Amino acid sequence: MNLVILKQKINNNKKLKKLVHYLMMNTTGACPRKWVKWFINPFVFHYGKGSKIRSSVILNISPINMFSLGEKSVIEYFTIIDNGVGYVNIGNSSRIGLRNTLIGPIQIGNQVILAQNVVLSGLNHNYEDIELPIRAQGVKTLPIIVEDECWIGANSIITAGVHIGKHSIVAGGSVVTKSVPPYSIVGGNPARLIKQYDFEKKEWRKI
Repeated sequence: MNLVILKQKINNNKKLKKLVHYLMMNTTGACPRKWVKWFINPFVFHYGKGSKIRSSVILNISPINMFSLGEKSVIEYFTIIDNGVGYVNIGNSSRIGLRNTLIGPIQIGNQVILAQNVVLSGLNHNYEDIELPIRAQGVKTLPIIVEDECWIGANSIITAGVHIGKHSIVAGGSVVTKSVPPYSIVGGNPARLIKQYDFEKKEWRKI
């Protein structure tokens, strides 16, 4: 039985799902238990040839959702990767910079650069019921997609559901709340379109 089928069976059985979650996650549910990190994760997740995960990286990952790191990709020091509510997949020859926070669901392509202090979060807290604390209302997720060859500048935030097209640039300090077309430059809070590449003139054109 493969992992996808096993996961479906667990998700379809509420009691079994609760038990598995208790066995795999610590009492606060924020990160996997040590035995999962030591004895399960190394055999379940894919780490590409030549990839590196620096010693101070916090991997809050478990087989509850997928995690993969492509060939020659690097996760730099003090970064946090969390797949508790959604997969985190990183392509080949990509660099996840210093002190990044990645909360799934996230798909990062090949040859991507994430600079320092970048936050990608596919998670949002529900808040609609004012009779309940927000922390008691659960969460909803929307996948973040960063296509090949993108550069995300330092101190930027990419919010849930955003799709950043190929070879696009997010200027430092931006808050990206809407999807970005391929071959574009965006910046600001909220981020807006600044330039796009003109393939006829072969130059970046201001918008």
